[in-house]
Amino acid sequence: MNGFYGRILYLDLGRRTFNIEPIAEDLQPQWLGGKGLASRLLYKLNPPGIDPLAPENRLIFATGPFTGSRVWGSSRYGVFSKSPQTGIYSESYAGGRVPEAIDSCGFDAMVISGRSREPLVMRVHPGGAEFHPAGDIWGRDTFASEDLIHEHFSRDNNTPGSKKGAVVIGPAGEKLVRFAVIENDYWRSAGRTGLGAVMGAKKLKGILFAGDRQRPLHNAEKVALLARELARDNHDNPGVLAYKKMGTPMMVKIMNEAGAFPTRYWSRGTYEQWPQISAEALHERCTVKPHACLKCFMACGRQTTITRGRHAGLKIEGPEYETIYAFGGLCQVDSIEEIAYLNDICDRLGMDTITAGNLCAFTIEAVRHGRIDYPIDYGNVDAIATLLAEIADRNGIGAILADGIRAAAKAWKLEDIAVQVKGMEPAGYDPRALKGMGLAYATSDRGACHLRSTFYKAELSGMIDPEQTDDKAELFLDFENRLTIFDTLILCRFYRDLYPWEKLMEIIRAATGLDLDRQKLETMALKIADIVRRFNLREGMNPAEDRLPKFLHQKLQDSGKVIAETELGKMLQDYYHLHGWDEQGIPPPVIPE
Repeated sequence: MNGFYGRILYLDLGRRTFNIEPIAEDLQPQWLGGKGLASRLLYKLNPPGIDPLAPENRLIFATGPFTGSRVWGSSRYGVFSKSPQTGIYSESYAGGRVPEAIDSCGFDAMVISGRSREPLVMRVHPGGAEFHPAGDIWGRDTFASEDLIHEHFSRDNNTPGSKKGAVVIGPAGEKLVRFAVIENDYWRSAGRTGLGAVMGAKKLKGILFAGDRQRPLHNAEKVALLARELARDNHDNPGVLAYKKMGTPMMVKIMNEAGAFPTRYWSRGTYEQWPQISAEALHERCTVKPHACLKCFMACGRQTTITRGRHAGLKIEGPEYETIYAFGGLCQVDSIEEIAYLNDICDRLGMDTITAGNLCAFTIEAVRHGRIDYPIDYGNVDAIATLLAEIADRNGIGAILADGIRAAAKAWKLEDIAVQVKGMEPAGYDPRALKGMGLAYATSDRGACHLRSTFYKAELSGMIDPEQTDDKAELFLDFENRLTIFDTLILCRFYRDLYPWEKLMEIIRAATGLDLDRQKLETMALKIADIVRRFNLREGMNPAEDRLPKFLHQKLQDSGKVIAETELGKMLQDYYHLHGWDEQGIPPPVIPE
């Protein structure tokens, strides 16, 4: 079928074998690719109730029907599994140049199971895979690992036009830190839910992808025309220009002005030193160049070189808004250069910066509550840096924090102040000021998440009052459904305003030949949500966990804003009803085909 390879690569690391199987053609119109296809595979193939770090837990890489085409925002891949951080459904996405290398191997999905006896590197290509000892690559940081994998294994493929790219884990993944990431292109991360730990448990240090395949398109000329029109029509789009000029750090100012910038471990909604960690500070104090993934005209990435102080000469891509909020707001680090330094540590070790920053701030609170004795406090950059290294090495209290917020909260008897939903910390949008984000965090299928709906966009732009809770679930579900289709196609979130429903239908038709109207796409999105919900319930998630932590129902100290449990409960019931679930959040008993 056009837009699809119709092939899945199954890999067994324990046996060091692979096999290639076709996909039933009638499944493609039902699930498309990306999140749709991977969720079905995970539900079908994962034994119920397994430990996420067990060999039987599947790790699935997937690309979408637009990957490798001229569709803007399509250079992304997804990774899916059962999360070692939350114990439920895991999904994470990354961009850069590597997604097209993954796709060029000619598979709609790659399903990895088993555990190697020794650390290894895989080389995946259109004919299957090869298994190589990782040797001295094991133990290296992510940057060195990516370089060495290319050095050792790229030379083996001399196919003309071949694309090559590697994904790797760092020391944190090797040590099974439950929020370890998978990285590519140095600074791009499949960053949440701990998929780096799944690779580490399988003794898989990295994968080199090398291929020359290209997805067949239904109407390549039409796809190219639509891409040209999109770029032309959005050349002066204010949102596009804002991302290109300032990147995601522009959100620091916006969120502080909205009173929704999580500060001092979620106790306040503004940080008085925010101008020192803003996009303006980054651009004024450092050398910054916009940087884009393939097939992107937004260039939201910031290639940053620090030019002054003790970190002069440090080069990173970033820091992104979420890293700035996590270390700058929650930990009250008041220097953009120091946040970049902490960002670099996490990148090299291979850890999610959102969880890392939350855990460092939580540790500060544990010290202040007298639960632990550790030399750390707000704004103490060197102590935070030391703690990050200890977490990655599972050393001292780092061994507790490496198992995540729930483990640390239980060990230190601080469950009442631990800010998490289903084991994952929220992003930098306080739900007491943006109440729709409370619904987003409570209901996200992978734990507290801003990306499943990006509903902060609706509340900040005036589409709906942030204080409103009545009838909010309907607009929320519209956002969520469309972005579920984004994840099935694997499109970049920042193109959400450029691809309304009508544009998605047009591009899907041109690429695949499938005539999917809005109702069919919404039905598909709900079907994908159902299978993920069933997976989570099967894995032991209690629907009562669709809640915010107690701490987020307390008033913000600076503004007094609050989200009441009754307000969240009303939105939640509306959300369940719109999904077709019962009042407990249980989908109808339909077995996925």
